[in-house]
Amino acid sequence: MTQQLKYRDPFHNISVDCENCFGLCCVALPYAKSADFAFDKDGGAPCRNLLSDYRCSIHKDLRSKGFKGCTVYECYGAGQKVSQITYQGLDWREHPEIAKEMFNVFPIMQQLHEMLRYLTEALSLNEAQPIHKELKRALEETENLTFENPKEILKLSVPLHRAKVSELLSKTSELVRGKVKKDKKQSKVPKGSDLIGAKLIGANLRGENLRGSLLIASDLRNADLRETDLLGADLRDADLSGANLAGSIFLTQAQVNSTNGDIQTKLPPNLTIPKHWLK
Repeated sequence: MTQQLKYRDPFHNISVDCENCFGLCCVALPYAKSADFAFDKDGGAPCRNLLSDYRCSIHKDLRSKGFKGCTVYECYGAGQKVSQITYQGLDWREHPEIAKEMFNVFPIMQQLHEMLRYLTEALSLNEAQPIHKELKRALEETENLTFENPKEILKLSVPLHRAKVSELLSKTSELVRGKVKKDKKQSKVPKGSDLIGAKLIGANLRGENLRGSLLIASDLRNADLRETDLLGADLRDADLSGANLAGSIFLTQAQVNSTNGDIQTKLPPNLTIPKHWLK
C-alpha cells in the first residue's frame, strides 16, 4: 500500500487532470463509428488525434469534428492516478512492456474513482448526516483500493464493491428526497426507466428518483429537478433550457456535457455550463 489520498476540498482529487495523464482514455478505451465518434478504434490502440505529448490535436473542436463522445466522458481523476501513482510516472510509450496491463487497470480505476466522486458528494450533504460514518468508511475503503498495485487492482471484484457503495448512495438519496414536501402539482413521472423523448416541459420533478432513467432527447425545458436523484441517468441530447437542477444529487459534469441548455439553466455549484450551450 502506498501513500493515501487526502481530501483537502470536496472534489479536488477526483477532478480530471489531463496534464498529468498519459492520454489513457484516448488509448485504452475502444469506440465504434457512430454519432458520437467519427471512426472505429480498438481498445489499446492510440486515437489518431492523440499527439506525442498526450494532448488531443482537435480538443477545441471535438464536437464539430464528430467526437461528441469524448466531450461527455469523465475519468474522475483515474487517469492521473494510474499514470502518476499506480505506475509512478512510467508511460506506455517508453515502457511498452507495461502498456497492456496499464490499459486494463485504467477502466477499473475509473470505476473506483467514480464511486469516490459519489461518496464525496454524499458526505457533503447535510441530510446524509445519519449515515456519515458509514459513508466515510466506504470512502476510505474505496480510496485504499485505488492505491493497490496493478496485480491486486486487476483481481478486484468491482461489481461486489459497487453494490456496497450503491446501497449507501440509495440511503443518501432517500434521506435527501425524503425532506422534500410534495404538493398536488407534483408531476407524475411515467412508470419505468424509459423516458426517451419524454415531453416534460415545466414538469415538477422535485425530489423524484430518476436514477438510471433513460432521458435521451427528453424535453425538460423549465422543469423543476431540485433534490432529484440523477445518478446514472442518461441525459444525452435532453433539453434542459431554463430547468432548475440546483440541489439535484449525483449529477456529473459528463452528464451535463451530454445535454443542451442555456444560461437560464440552474446547475449545482460544482458543475459548469458547457461551452456548446453558449453557441
